[in-house]
Amino acid sequence: MSQQSPIRGPALALLTLALSLATFMQVLDTSIANVSIPDIAGDLAVSPDQGTWVITSFAVSNAIALPLSGWLAKRFGEVKLFVVSTLLFTLASMFCGLSTSLPMLIVFRIIQGAVAGPMIPLSQSLLLANYPTEKKGLALALWGMTVVVAPILGPILGGYITDNLSWPWIFYINVPVGLASTYFTWKLLSKRETEKVQLPIDKMGLFLLIVGVGSLQLLLDKGNEMDWFGSTFIVILGVLSLVTLTIFIIWELTADHPVVDLSLFSVRNFTVGTTAISLGYMTFFSGVVVYPLWLQTQMGYTATWAGLSAAPIGILSVILSPFVGKYMNRFDLRVLVSFSFIVFAVIAYWASTFNTNASFMELTLPRFFQGIGMAFFFIPLMSIVLSGLPATRIASASGLSNFLRILGGSFGTSLSVAIWDRRDIFHHSQLTENITTMNPLTQAALHVLHGLGFSQSSSLAVIEQQVSKQAYMLAVNDVFIASAWVFGGLMVFVWLAKPPFASGKAGAAGME
Repeated sequence: MSQQSPIRGPALALLTLALSLATFMQVLDTSIANVSIPDIAGDLAVSPDQGTWVITSFAVSNAIALPLSGWLAKRFGEVKLFVVSTLLFTLASMFCGLSTSLPMLIVFRIIQGAVAGPMIPLSQSLLLANYPTEKKGLALALWGMTVVVAPILGPILGGYITDNLSWPWIFYINVPVGLASTYFTWKLLSKRETEKVQLPIDKMGLFLLIVGVGSLQLLLDKGNEMDWFGSTFIVILGVLSLVTLTIFIIWELTADHPVVDLSLFSVRNFTVGTTAISLGYMTFFSGVVVYPLWLQTQMGYTATWAGLSAAPIGILSVILSPFVGKYMNRFDLRVLVSFSFIVFAVIAYWASTFNTNASFMELTLPRFFQGIGMAFFFIPLMSIVLSGLPATRIASASGLSNFLRILGGSFGTSLSVAIWDRRDIFHHSQLTENITTMNPLTQAALHVLHGLGFSQSSSLAVIEQQVSKQAYMLAVNDVFIASAWVFGGLMVFVWLAKPPFASGKAGAAGME
């Protein structure tokens, strides 16, 4: 990174807005299409299962591109790479909206996901590089807010746009945002380009990365839908990803010019921080996925109301994040991160006490207070991840850490749905064991239903429906209990990191 004085005043505020808008737009796009799949599938005359490739295609190409961010930034320069990526993302968004067939839409979603890869790590790297030293914590806080709020607003915004406009507008809204971000970023940073290094292309490493990560992401996206390893296709993907990623790790550790800098894992704080943020995000995202699914499938909530129940998590996070960023260097960051995991564990335990009679407010209140944990999660952990690293390695570290975080989110999505389904079967089996015509409670329930005019078969169907509802609720409780235990373990694990936690310069601490 070329050493230049930091940007200050209105120009810094404008740069922050431009970089944050690009990050917000990219993160939003990972979730905004989810609720629109039925409309997209219907409009393009394909099945909903085929329509899910709109999500999978973006996720796979984005997962492959993310860890390449550091290598690409060194080769082309961080400013130019960010601006070009944002501009191409904007154009791909426009063509997604203009698509008239599913293959056309998937092609542009693949392009969109690929060019989006460098946007998140570079927005973080460019913010840190151009902020005054005393305000770098605030830079991380502002970046963290966009990463937290965008996935939550995505389904709400996607549902509203689809219901009131049409699905192409979930892509068209990126156009003015992307153009504004591209223009102002280039205007402010075009003369502050980072040093370029013409490294040779590691073709074998690139090939192994594409095959390994692509197979793994595809396995995670389609595993539950295809009954996991009961499917030959999923087994092939599992073997392919395991073999190629094993060879990839060996190859990259011995290559002269690796496409992914795995030597970062020799840095103690990077390893601890990245592991904590990946596992923490995986566990957090499990609740983000299962909670609205339960509300919509079992509690009678619409997609919009389920989204509104989940959204309050962003309120306290947005309010508190700037203060955490400003004052966190006065504390041991491990204390702040441990506090976030304590909050997450308490909220997860609270959520495990939900029952089918819970009101909207009772369900929503824990999500509101979970925002406290989010404010103390991303910002201190990213400071730990980047601590002790020179500025020239920030983009590589951010790209690799964000890749593993997002991969953790994919694991969380797949694992939580699989656990939910399997625990539902378990609880359903246990509950139905006690429902017999000889059970006094069953007889009482049947008597009441008969009095309301239900036939014997209809009465049994009503009881089965209630059993199913209770089983799903107990399965949700199990997911949250497991989450509480993981958060409790991470609260201890983060203390393996070693201060000091300053970033942006070569530091001896954390290099052990």
